[in-house]
Amino acid sequence: MVEEFKLEDGDYIELSKLLKITGLCNSGGMAKGIILQGEVMVDNQVELRRGRKIRKGQKVQWGHKTILVV
Repeated sequence: MVEEFKLEDGDYIELSKLLKITGLCNSGGMAKGIILQGEVMVDNQVELRRGRKIRKGQKVQWGHKTILVV
């Protein structure tokens, strides 16, 4: 399942905020945990930085869910 997220404020969003805003995580703490455990991928590579800047055109995956930033 691919969900699109429209980036409106600025040219990027931090990874942990994206996971929370899109509803993949219930809290910032949950987002931090799954990122640090290596469960989140950005553009098909494991990402361990919760502050990673996600820009338009990038793809974030966790489990069977994918977010495409547009």
